[in-house]
Amino acid sequence: MAQDVLCEVNNCKYWDSGNQCKAESIYVVSHKGKEASNSEETDCKTFVPEV
Repeated sequence: MAQDVLCEVNNCKYWDSGNQCKAESIYVVSHKGKEASNSEETDCKTFVPEV
């Protein structure tokens, strides 16, 4: 499993300095069912806007 998860979305509540993601787990889904051909066909469902 990845040790470092990077994120550039600095308005996410899990974003941390150095573009680190501090979420305990990451959930990524595909727009095309169970498979994706490229990153544009996916979304990070872990994202939560920072309040």
